[in-house]
Amino acid sequence: MKWSSLLSIAIASTIFGCRRHEEVHPNPIRPVLSVIATPHSGPADGFSGTVEPRYKTDLGFRLLGRIVARDVNVGDPIKEGQRLAKLDPTVVENTLRSAEASLANAKFQSANSESNLKRQEILLSRNVATRAEYDFTKKEDELAIDAVAQAQSEVDKAKEELTYTELKSDLNGVVTDIYSEIGETVTPGQIVCTIANPDLREAVVDIAEDVIGTLAVGSQFRVAISSSIECGGMVREIAPQADAKTRTRRVRIALESPPEAFRLGSTIKAFPKNLLLSNIRLPQTAILDRDGASFVWIVDPELKQVKSTEVKVSNRNDQSVEITQGISAGDRVVTVGVHSLTEGQTIRWRMGDDR
Repeated sequence: MKWSSLLSIAIASTIFGCRRHEEVHPNPIRPVLSVIATPHSGPADGFSGTVEPRYKTDLGFRLLGRIVARDVNVGDPIKEGQRLAKLDPTVVENTLRSAEASLANAKFQSANSESNLKRQEILLSRNVATRAEYDFTKKEDELAIDAVAQAQSEVDKAKEELTYTELKSDLNGVVTDIYSEIGETVTPGQIVCTIANPDLREAVVDIAEDVIGTLAVGSQFRVAISSSIECGGMVREIAPQADAKTRTRRVRIALESPPEAFRLGSTIKAFPKNLLLSNIRLPQTAILDRDGASFVWIVDPELKQVKSTEVKVSNRNDQSVEITQGISAGDRVVTVGVHSLTEGQTIRWRMGDDR
C-alpha cells in the first residue's frame, strides 16, 4: 500500500506539471514561411525597345485586281502623291470605253430629241400639231437629257476607278513594310504597304507590371542607342492592359529632338530619369482580410513574435498584391498560414528564408 500511494502521487504530480506547462505555453511555436519586403525598381541596364513612328498609314487598292507594277521597296523615302504600285487596268479601261460609247449614243439621241421638240413647237404654233403630240415629244426630250446625265456619270465613275488602279501615297514618309508582290491578286482594302512619318518618332518599350506603377504619362526618360548617342523622352502612352503572355505593358515614349541615328527600327535602351522605388509587392497568400480591411503579419526578429499590421493594397490579382502603405522595406512578412496565427504568437522561421 505504501509503495502504491507513492506511485500514485508521482503520476499525479507529473500530470499536474504537464498541465501547468500547457497553461504557460497556450500557443505553440509555429514554423512559418516569410519574405523580406523589398521595393522593386527597373533594371540597372534600362528597358530595351525600338524606335517606331508615332503615325503610320496602311495603304491598299480600292479595287480587285492583279498587281502589275510595284515602284517602291522597304526603306524608300516617299513623297505625297508618288505612285507606289499599279493594278492591271484592262478591265477598267474596257468599262470606260463602253461608258464613253454609251455617252456618245445618249448625246446623239438627245440631239435628235431636241430637234424633234423644236419642230413640234413650230407645228404647234401653226396649229398643225396637237398639244398631245407636242407634250409627247417634250417628254422624250427630257428622257434623252436624263440619259445623257446618267451616261456621263458612268463615264466619270469609270475614270475615277481607273485612277484607283494606281496606288499613291497621301503623305510624305518612308516605306516600312511591303505585303504584296507583282503578280499577286489583291482584294479591295487589302494592305499592300505601310508608310510611316519619320518626323515624329518614339521609343516603344515593354515594362513589367511591378514597375509600371512608378511611371505615369509625362514621366521623363533618357533614351540611348549607344553610350554617346542619346536624347530625352517623355511617356506619351501606357497600355491599359498587360500582355497575357509576358505580363508586361507597352509604353510609348515621345523622343525629344532625336539625332539622325535614331532611325525607325533602331534598338534603344530607355532609362527613367527619376524612377522611384515601386510599391512593395507580396504574394496574395500574405494578405489577411478582416472586417473590410487588409492586414499582414509582421515578424519581430528579436521577440520572434508576430503582430498584425493594417495595409493599403492596389493592383491585386490571384498571385500577388501591391502594398502602398503600412509596411516598410526590410520588414519580414509571413506569407503562408496567416489565418491560423494569433497576435503576439511565437514563431520560427528558417534563417535566410526569403520566399
